Amino acid sequence: MAMFSYKARSASGALQDGSLEAADQATAAQILLNRELIPIEIRPQQERRQNSFIDQLLTPDVTLEEMVIFARQMYSLSKAGIPILRAIGGLAESSGSKRLRQALVDVVEQLERGRNISSALNRHPKVFSPLFVSVVHVGENTGKLDEAFLLLSQYLESEQETRKQIKSATRYPMFVMIAIVVALVIMNLVVIPTFSGMFDRLGAELPLMTRFLIGMSNVFVNYWHLLLLGAIALVWAVRRYLKSDSGRLNWDRRKLRIYAIGNIIERSLLSRFARSFAMMVRAGVPLTHALTLVADAVDNSYMSKQILKMRKNIEKGEGLSRVCTESGLFTPLVLQMISVGEETGQVDELLTDVADFYEREVAYDLKSLTSKIEPVLIAIVAAMVLVLALGIFTPMWDMMNAYRGR
Repeated sequence: MAMFSYKARSASGALQDGSLEAADQATAAQILLNRELIPIEIRPQQERRQNSFIDQLLTPDVTLEEMVIFARQMYSLSKAGIPILRAIGGLAESSGSKRLRQALVDVVEQLERGRNISSALNRHPKVFSPLFVSVVHVGENTGKLDEAFLLLSQYLESEQETRKQIKSATRYPMFVMIAIVVALVIMNLVVIPTFSGMFDRLGAELPLMTRFLIGMSNVFVNYWHLLLLGAIALVWAVRRYLKSDSGRLNWDRRKLRIYAIGNIIERSLLSRFARSFAMMVRAGVPLTHALTLVADAVDNSYMSKQILKMRKNIEKGEGLSRVCTESGLFTPLVLQMISVGEETGQVDELLTDVADFYEREVAYDLKSLTSKIEPVLIAIVAAMVLVLALGIFTPMWDMMNAYRGR
């Protein structure tokens, strides 16, 4: 396949230019005609040989906001009756994300070769999740592709709002923790060495806390390069451990028990589970396949393991409400709603209510998160001030009292 630069006119007469990949110039012309463009000039493009790994590494990932915009635009274009090939081609040219634009260009080429849209999207797992592809697959098979993109846009918008709330609530605690770390480094590299030199000149006997601070400062000053290497090695080891199956499973289970934020993480994950599962059920995805996809969507190994257990129990013939009860993930109120939904055949609607319920709880807890964490942060700052006071100001007071007593 070669790259070709082209100039063409649209049906309205507007001049367009760009590039596309094709076997030859005749194939490139046919691709433009399929896009309802009249080719004026097509010429081979000088290819640049680049390391694909480095190119992918330097290309930013597609953000959730860009996926929301894409799903919303696809819903509008599909509902308006725009041909899917023309719709995706137009979005590929107007997309501001390089990775998304590359994916959409490839999707257009796959569609021109006769593939369906879900198969074309599935070629780009880093851009389109299995959940996204499955909903699109159901939409194109049922003739309701516009509704599928509407469901996806609503789901992604809800996910985006939850992430914004979490970032907003954790911004202040993260700022305080960074300030504490910076203050600790400056204290050990600048403040304590200054007082240490003064104490050495006076030759006074120093208390235990002062000797501890001076020793810690000497370690920072003389062995900072070893500390830096140790920190890098520790981060590398932790990241490698978390990438392993057992490490990720242990961390995902333990972070649900972290003080103040564990419950928020758990409820946020349950909200994601309920909303994505409701979307899959509404789209007509089989129950067991939907649970498999939702297990990946929650992005938590421990909860994914529990959801897959639910799927296995359903395969054995158990009902949805029963397997939800056995999982131990849901509150009694939510279990009652799922049971009623199973009896009335409105599982998708009641699961949406469950998602709304958890999202309201997450929003409330996020508003009170700062007030829960503030005492811990204040205690840490107070401990630092106390250690600094005992280690530096106490010997100064002792020397002042000894000087007055002469």
